[in-house]
Amino acid sequence: MERELQNYSHKRLNILTGEWVLVSPHRSKRPWQGQNEKISKEVRPSHDENCFLCAGNLRINGEKNPDYKDVFVFTNDFAALQKESKDFKLDNGLFQAQSETGVCKVICFSPDHSKSLADMEVTDIAKVVKVWQNEYLKLGANDTINYVQIFENKGAVMGCSNPHPHGQIWSHSTLSNEVYKKDKHQKEYFVKNETSLLGDYLAQEIKAAERIIYQNDAFVVLTPFWAVCPFETMILPKRDQSNITTMSSEESMAFADAISAITKAYDKLFECSFPYSSGIHQAPTNGQPNDYWHWHMSFYPPLLRSATVKKFMVGYEMFGTPQRDITAELAAQRLKELI
Repeated sequence: MERELQNYSHKRLNILTGEWVLVSPHRSKRPWQGQNEKISKEVRPSHDENCFLCAGNLRINGEKNPDYKDVFVFTNDFAALQKESKDFKLDNGLFQAQSETGVCKVICFSPDHSKSLADMEVTDIAKVVKVWQNEYLKLGANDTINYVQIFENKGAVMGCSNPHPHGQIWSHSTLSNEVYKKDKHQKEYFVKNETSLLGDYLAQEIKAAERIIYQNDAFVVLTPFWAVCPFETMILPKRDQSNITTMSSEESMAFADAISAITKAYDKLFECSFPYSSGIHQAPTNGQPNDYWHWHMSFYPPLLRSATVKKFMVGYEMFGTPQRDITAELAAQRLKELI
């Protein structure tokens, strides 16, 4: 079966969403004559007086950032969700709409403008993890907040408007599309099998040992069997945990170590500051036990075969099914060799 998966077109099932991805390994060597991205070679200073996120600088709304020394959190000046919004619902035949409220925050990972997570010490990444945990609890305690989405867009190619190392949190009153699908499939599996979907999946991945990139005492970094992005990865806790606040202090440090390992490998892959979107999917904050959830962090990098060639989600993928050329196994092996 391994030979077939590496040489012939086939589909793979994403067990978390119920959706399929088309894999076309025979296309991995096709010539590229499309757009080439420009990779910035700029060496950034540790402090940029024109940066809205640097310590001591004025933000666009006129507020002054404190002289922060590690992690700094503030409410997004251009939040996509409004905390105070009129409650309404439109139910007019096929015209359906409803109000959505929430709180959006920005998290500056470091006061050093020149760094990314890949450049930070594990102990400093652990401070970011601690803030993620605190914000999940704080925001989730609000009765109007039912989900807390933690994410980062790194690099201009991912639409990041400010190069200062930072991420965001969007907390909102309902479940987003991706979370809704993952919630549904994990719950259905748990009801049927009385075990965790991702817990069982991880056990099978460890046994197969084909897509594992890195692991420590508490976490595994792997390329999912159903990965869509060429070098997509996932960080999974070895112990069943519904959200990031259930980690012990040792596990939090191990999580920071896993983040450090994969982001450093990414930067080595094409010898550039590797762009990606990353995010943590975890249990809703709806007051329910949500014991069937197994939280995880995913990295979706857009680069296809070099620092300048981007994977575009267009054509068939927009109208049909996501598709990839390089198999998950080959991608995992390349990343594993860099750690």
